[in-house]
Amino acid sequence: MHYQTHEEWTLSRMGLGCYALSEAYGRVDTQAFEKTIHQAFEQGVNFFDTAEGYGGAEALLGKVIAPMRERVYIATKLSGESGAPDLSSGAVRQACEASLRRLQTDVIDLYQIHFDDPSTPVLETIEALESLVRAGKIRRYGVCHLSVERVQEYAELGDPFSILMELSPVARTAAQTLLPICQAHNLAALTFSVTGRGILAGRYSTDHVFEADDIRRMDPLFKRDRYTSAQRVRAYLAKMGEDYGATPVQMGIAWVLAQPSVVCGLTGTSSPAHLAENLAASKIEFDPGDLAELERFMADEDARLAAAQTETIRALLREPLPDYPETAFIDLVYVLETAVTLGMARETEVMPIFFELFALRKALNEDARRKMLGIQHLLRGTLRED
Repeated sequence: MHYQTHEEWTLSRMGLGCYALSEAYGRVDTQAFEKTIHQAFEQGVNFFDTAEGYGGAEALLGKVIAPMRERVYIATKLSGESGAPDLSSGAVRQACEASLRRLQTDVIDLYQIHFDDPSTPVLETIEALESLVRAGKIRRYGVCHLSVERVQEYAELGDPFSILMELSPVARTAAQTLLPICQAHNLAALTFSVTGRGILAGRYSTDHVFEADDIRRMDPLFKRDRYTSAQRVRAYLAKMGEDYGATPVQMGIAWVLAQPSVVCGLTGTSSPAHLAENLAASKIEFDPGDLAELERFMADEDARLAAAQTETIRALLREPLPDYPETAFIDLVYVLETAVTLGMARETEVMPIFFELFALRKALNEDARRKMLGIQHLLRGTLRED
């Protein structure tokens, strides 16, 4: 395992994330995941990331990590137990105390804002976090899953340690939006989904059907132009990897770790073989010429993908909504996420629409489809095409 120092911390280049314990990808064998935590530590991992919103993940991590607590960094997140984050001063302190109890620790190394609370001023939340630092409840704080504008506020008004962001060769938006903020304010970039939620492993064909409780069933990365682009990227990484004796997954992780300001990449697998494969990527060092060539390829791929996605969004908004409610739901999720990526709408503009759409997921029936027709109509007048 290789390590990187940022300010006063020296972190393993690869960390272990506990998002899978939320069962976002389906049922998880918790005993197997406990073994994964031990195996990761034994292979040099010293950074473990979880959240109050990941089901019982905090309690499980706290129990397993207790014997080696002084040798690892624990990161967790204030998620909002009710689904509506409350970042007011009192709520932040209360949530932190609850996480401390579940983690069975006296101090949280990195306490992160998981989701935004537009009703609470950023400065109030920062003051609450800094009071927790002074009280010795947390060592540092960070942010994730916020709009670029909101992240900028935290960076300018506070003293965050890090930004946690999705970054992989098949999800590159953060390289243009969030990494520059890290560089400007000397923040550590912590990255998740570095394997593209498994898409770089090549295990999922175009007709693969994910289980109903697997979030990838509706994930735009596995749909339409995004999936086609991901396969082109995977093929390029596979070819380049021949010279490094590395798999496409390892080359993809190595690309993430080679980006400026990236200190640690998270893997979330519970497979011992995949864990070993992912952790080994921390040791890959790109030849400068190869890295430059890969960057040129990705720039070309960005342009090709953007053109294809623009046409797809126009078609999805112009054509009749599919009769099958789940298909209609997946199409609209694709439109919303892609519109933000392409700059056709600001994240703050579409988030209320996304929450309205996502609330329909629990009962995708004909009534939900009628409501989705209204959302489709609303989006036709919201998205910019210039």
